[in-house]
Amino acid sequence: MVKKELIKRSPLRILEQSIHGGLGNGNIGVIAARKGVGKTACLVNIAADLMLQEKHVIHVSFSENTHHIIAWYEDIFTELANRFKLDNAQHLHDNFLKNRIIMNFNQDTIDQEKIEKSILTTIETCAFNANTIVLDGYDFGKSSAGDLQSFKNFASQLNLELWFSASVPDDHGYFDGSSIPEMIQPLIDKISIVICLQPRDHFIFLNLVKDHDAEMVGNPHLKLDPRILLIAEEK
Repeated sequence: MVKKELIKRSPLRILEQSIHGGLGNGNIGVIAARKGVGKTACLVNIAADLMLQEKHVIHVSFSENTHHIIAWYEDIFTELANRFKLDNAQHLHDNFLKNRIIMNFNQDTIDQEKIEKSILTTIETCAFNANTIVLDGYDFGKSSAGDLQSFKNFASQLNLELWFSASVPDDHGYFDGSSIPEMIQPLIDKISIVICLQPRDHFIFLNLVKDHDAEMVGNPHLKLDPRILLIAEEK
């Protein structure tokens, strides 16, 4: 299969249709779930799809190391290449990696302004025309509405979109992946898209619980297979 056909057939085209064409520049999207459910895998799926389209992604990790993230990008590309028998897989792989930069921060030791300045410096120094920034492991419990507004302003100025993961603490009341988590409710007016992950029947289902300003929220009918890390259409 050629890359163009893979992109066209990606289940993420269904997600784009469900959220009115996509997240959009200057907007924040959040993947929310309990710890260990599959937030990073979902973010990597979104990022990998963009990278295959020759769009540029900066993956910002707030975990202690990035080795597992690098491995997940490799595993997802390998699974796609093998499953869909991609033509010129090695050449595509090399170009694929050129479309991504990984950065690492400790949220306890760096403030909002320095995060944004570091990202901007990387974009300028590397002449990397980023389309999307993924912020993985960001602690919303340490964030304010002002912080998110600053991120939105930053994204608007650079004409890019932001995808975050949000880990729902075990002590934050009842959460089954069907509603906006309590921890981000005070910040919800700064967030355009919220997708909650719901483990069920050996898969992890993607539930769209906020869709820009739409009154009715549809289900994109997508699920993540945790064994192979790929998002697929629900059958």
